[in-house]
Amino acid sequence: MKYYIIAGEASGDLHGANLMKALQKQDGDAQFRFWGGDLMQAVSPTLVKHYRDLAFMGFLEVVMNLKTIAKNLSFCKKDIESYNPDAIIFIDYPGFNLRIAKWAKQKGFRTHYYISPQIWAWKENRIHDIKRDVDKMYVILPFEKSFYEDKHDFPVEFVGHPLIDAIADRTQVMNGDFRAKHGLSDKPIIALLPGSRKQEIRKMLAVMLSVVKDFEAYQFVIAGAPSQDYEFYSSFIKKENVTFVDNKTYDLLSLSSAALVTSGTATLETALFKVPEVVCYKGSWLSYQIAKRIIKLDYISLVNLIMDKPVVTELIQDDFNTKRLKKELEAILNTEKREVLFMDYFELEKKLGGKGASKKTARLIYEDVKTLHNTD
Repeated sequence: MKYYIIAGEASGDLHGANLMKALQKQDGDAQFRFWGGDLMQAVSPTLVKHYRDLAFMGFLEVVMNLKTIAKNLSFCKKDIESYNPDAIIFIDYPGFNLRIAKWAKQKGFRTHYYISPQIWAWKENRIHDIKRDVDKMYVILPFEKSFYEDKHDFPVEFVGHPLIDAIADRTQVMNGDFRAKHGLSDKPIIALLPGSRKQEIRKMLAVMLSVVKDFEAYQFVIAGAPSQDYEFYSSFIKKENVTFVDNKTYDLLSLSSAALVTSGTATLETALFKVPEVVCYKGSWLSYQIAKRIIKLDYISLVNLIMDKPVVTELIQDDFNTKRLKKELEAILNTEKREVLFMDYFELEKKLGGKGASKKTARLIYEDVKTLHNTD
């Protein structure tokens, strides 16, 4: 079978690569053409466009690149028609993927969506497009199944979260080797995960690093994002007791005693590594005011959303300051608090459905495509 896959971000590249491997096991004749990144290209050489060329974040950047986005949409449609796949698989990235899905459905292509857009957080009206244009939806968060089926009468498959597989597949890091290789001392580690975009990193690290002097028994290690180079981080590393590890976040988390984490997927990754964390977020005043009015959720971290209770502390906007951060970091280094967190983390992993998300999704996609072929 021929599969056309569109992943427009680093996380999509990771999950897309694992899905491709699983499809190869299901379908011995699997052929791929895809938009993604290095991890997907390691599975198959047929990369069409790299996600680095697609990452337009924020309203202003999108407006400034409207012509490029339009060209990408046009090129993608022509490329799909030329390839004539048995199935198109969309991985998150809704601004682009939902536009292609609308066109693809009209053209008669079979459309599969793996990792739902977070319409439960904002832009819920996209449900109309999804119901019209998506043949099969595979969701990775347990509450998404109820959201789609009970609230919007749209059947979906809950396949579990692919991060569980991605983390389980990691080779265990030898404590001494990793520390020596990256110039780390024997002190326990507090990991700093400040995000992936320059503006975000600057804002988050400024506050995160303000508590370093109060925790001399620990070493603070910044987790470098793959999208940024070392030079960008160099000014932050000059602080005493602060070091840097580039693009080795999972290895770092496997050795960490605690973490300060910018809101996003990293909050869930940290919890799955069973690392006590404080979730942090601070945007511009205007962005925050807009988001507060658009996003109607009780929590901002995936951990709390999935558990539907405040498992991890969230310091948002004005609450994200040196005084509060110091207090909350002290709390998660306390034995009693850590024991409670660990119990909640184990419950979280159960709720996420265990291992096998990629395998389940691949099987469902292959069975759907095979059934359609047999009825033609």
